Amino acid sequence: MKWLGDFGRFWYDFVIGDDWTIAVAVIIAIGLTSALVHRGWNAWPVLPVFVVAALAASSWRALR
Repeated sequence: MKWLGDFGRFWYDFVIGDDWTIAVAVIIAIGLTSALVHRGWNAWPVLPVFVVAALAASSWRALR
């Protein structure tokens, strides 16, 4: 069962990495984009805007 723990740690490190806030922002952005698309909106710009904002916020926090 050691391989199961190793598998879980790999995916945690791959998805979360060093900054969990970026992972949360991307999940929220994907959810918001999906909700808007289901309502009939052309929502493709939402995801890049969220990702750029999350990266900018993360960089700002790292430089402080």
